[in-house]
Amino acid sequence: MHALFEEAGKFLAGRILSETDSSAQIELDTGKRVKVKTAHILIKFEKPAPAEFMAQAQAQADGIELDLAWEFAPEEEFGFAELARDYFSENATLAQQAGTLLALYDAPHYFRRAGKGRFRKASAEILQQALAAIEKKKLVLAQIDEWAAQLGRGECPAPVREQLYKILFRPDKNAPEYKAVVEASRATHLAPLDLLQRAGAIDSAYEFHWKRFLFDNFPKGTGFPALAAPQPPQELPLANVQAYSIDDSQTTEIDDALSVQGLGTGVVTLGVHIAAPGLAIVPGTPLDQLGRNRLSTVYMPGYKITMLPDEVVQVYTLDEGRANPAVSLYVQINEETLEFIASETRLERVPVQINFRHDRLDHIVTEEWLADPALEVEGTPAALQEKRSEFSFLHRLAKHLKAQREVVRGKPETFNRPDYNFRLANSAGGEPTGHEQVQITTRKRGAPLDLIVAEAAIVANSTWGNLLAEHGVPGIYRSQASLAPGVKVRMGTKALPHAGIGVKSYAWATSPLRRYVDLVNQWQIIACVRHGKTAALAAPFKPKDADLFAIISSFDTAYSAYNGYQAGMERFWTLKYLQQNAITEIEASVIKEGPGGSFLVRAETLPLVLPVLGAQGLPRGARIKVRLGEIDEITLDVNGTLIERLDSPEASAGAAAAGAEEEVAEDEDDAVAGPIAIAVDMNETDTTTPPAP
Repeated sequence: MHALFEEAGKFLAGRILSETDSSAQIELDTGKRVKVKTAHILIKFEKPAPAEFMAQAQAQADGIELDLAWEFAPEEEFGFAELARDYFSENATLAQQAGTLLALYDAPHYFRRAGKGRFRKASAEILQQALAAIEKKKLVLAQIDEWAAQLGRGECPAPVREQLYKILFRPDKNAPEYKAVVEASRATHLAPLDLLQRAGAIDSAYEFHWKRFLFDNFPKGTGFPALAAPQPPQELPLANVQAYSIDDSQTTEIDDALSVQGLGTGVVTLGVHIAAPGLAIVPGTPLDQLGRNRLSTVYMPGYKITMLPDEVVQVYTLDEGRANPAVSLYVQINEETLEFIASETRLERVPVQINFRHDRLDHIVTEEWLADPALEVEGTPAALQEKRSEFSFLHRLAKHLKAQREVVRGKPETFNRPDYNFRLANSAGGEPTGHEQVQITTRKRGAPLDLIVAEAAIVANSTWGNLLAEHGVPGIYRSQASLAPGVKVRMGTKALPHAGIGVKSYAWATSPLRRYVDLVNQWQIIACVRHGKTAALAAPFKPKDADLFAIISSFDTAYSAYNGYQAGMERFWTLKYLQQNAITEIEASVIKEGPGGSFLVRAETLPLVLPVLGAQGLPRGARIKVRLGEIDEITLDVNGTLIERLDSPEASAGAAAAGAEEEVAEDEDDAVAGPIAIAVDMNETDTTTPPAP
């Protein structure tokens, strides 16, 4: 005797070995023996063998017209054998009954299951809806097949092109566009990104990186809503100074300016003047929300996305020839010893005499020019010559402050690598296309003008950080517990030491037009100046304010993404520079061991880190010549092969020792490009099979 039974949603047949009132021991064709409850046995039969019986049943099921079976089915609950007798004949065979069971079970849109072998037919309305859904799914599946075939032929369907970045990085895995890419990738045995490149979905590498960044960070675009900038207060006192800023020529958001008074009197007053949008922009207003959503200006070669609209920036920026509101820090300094005597913060309007541009002045303002008043450089602007004694004092002060901080740090700051500046020669000021001619120039780190601006900013940020703490007003601080490897800079609301800079506390407050945390801190500083000891009650953000923690979290995420994109685009243009200038060989120095038996090296005259094969056994600092391989503009990847070593072992040992400290501190800069992480999962179960009709 044999039996057909249901087991875990499947129908099986086998030989009955033994049977009781409640269960039976059944042997399957595979030899496996299973214990089956009597209630789960739906048909018993003598002949044929179980496998043949199931084949006959399936053949009967395939021939059943479901529409006709639905018409025959009674309105009340029924068993499969009853319907088989109504559909086939009163003497329906066991194979026909089993076929009816299989057909009913596989058609849940026609018949709802009501128990073991029992069913109830769906209402006419529900059936029509189900059949329409099935037909729609068939059309979708046909569309997926058509799109997949197009991709396989190297053609990109418009809907796939339109959703390219969503498919790759944040897909709806039930969307037909996504499934078409997966299906085509499987059929062609190409990685999804390679498939889409071959199909022409990516017009250019630059556009790919740009649109991916916008998709992740600016899904609604980079445009600004129409918002009027509140005018700065005019009742503020006018400062009795002639201030000047020092920035790059491309800087339009001029946040800071400096002034010097009292040279030759024994007590010099340094003024650090910061643009004060916080005096007009009110927390919680639409303009504030705009800044809070963006959190920072985004920089990249040849272009930038500003935190605030340009028409708003122009109201508060410290342009020359105007007296704009500023939060000013005045520090009295002993002219001989350079010791600080006192400091004061004021809210005022500051006349800005000139906006100096360091990229036009670095060749003039050298350490020699600052130290020797008799040294003349042809082409020195009159305005610069007028401020020469002030710049000399500021440079002497900056070197003194840096040396003091290095005592606190416990070791000197090193600037062995240059800064690299990118200029897109053919750019007309709009969004780059990726085809512009790129120029890469170097600028020595710690150049006099850089040092002056950097040390003035550290004085302001550390002084105001301490001011907030003294008044019990929370701020957003940057701190670093120590210079030990792996101890990173963190943001928080407590005034903690910053070991990397060597100060008691450090709160970003000198770039309120470019960074939202600086604007937040400026509001808090303004409250301290206006309200003194009661500032904690009047400040926009109170101690343990959840809003501050939310701002820190959002800023950390956005700032990291923006910096990552800037680094990626600088690498893109560096690779373009190699192509445009037909550079196939470079000189580099070994950094450390890399992946896959390669070694990471740093180019000596370009901002480029890359893996090189054949450099095994070479120590850090060894100078080598490298032959460059093929450049991949999508992954921003390039590899190299060792040609020859350029230095002696003794020289590289000395270079390694001299640069080891800086290399350890900047290991994060050593990351190189590699495969792009996409969200297309080729290992998912294929769900494109249409349902049974």
